[in-house]
Amino acid sequence: MSQNVITAELRDRAGKGTARATRRAGKVPAVIYGGKKEPVMISLDSKEIETLSRKAGFTTKLFEVKVGKDAYHVLARDAQRHPVSEALEHVDFLRVDPKTRIRVAVPVKFTGSEKSPGIKRGGVLNIVMHSIELTAAATSIPAAITLDLAGLEINDGIHSSTIKLPDGCQLVSKDDFTIATIAAPSAIRSELKEKAAAAAAPAAEAAAAPAAGAAPAA
Repeated sequence: MSQNVITAELRDRAGKGTARATRRAGKVPAVIYGGKKEPVMISLDSKEIETLSRKAGFTTKLFEVKVGKDAYHVLARDAQRHPVSEALEHVDFLRVDPKTRIRVAVPVKFTGSEKSPGIKRGGVLNIVMHSIELTAAATSIPAAITLDLAGLEINDGIHSSTIKLPDGCQLVSKDDFTIATIAAPSAIRSELKEKAAAAAAPAAEAAAAPAAGAAPAA
């Protein structure tokens, strides 16, 4: 069975008492909502849904939930956990179709570090944004946004205005923001500070020296 398929059972009704009984039976209560249709109350195998919920991309992956003869295409929108044990207590699924557009946080991945002159000189990749907020079709959410570090020097950066997004995706933020930079290592930073101080010293000495021909202070 595909990892994108979840088998579920119908629940008779909602309510805290029913949810507690569902959990005592080794199941996790859940609901499928949206699409201008009535919610569907379901229960899930606790081991299966716990494993899926711990994997990266759980809230951006399209699932098919099978309930008897019916099947629903959904996205997991919320996974509620016990505050102490962290056991999964409830899952909300949003019913989607190819026309549904949704806001999601998509993780960022980087390639080409071996082709970055800055990294070769000892620069360090400083990741400012580990994920990017996008709007995308619910049925084609990208697993990740891959960004190329090739050609980047120390102090260069990757900004949202320069990245290419998959077709159908748009950035939520209209502002240009930094996603990552190539930071100088401490040794290079110290060297740059020393050079800056040395360059500034003659100018400072000239400013402090009395002007030629000026009378000495009384």
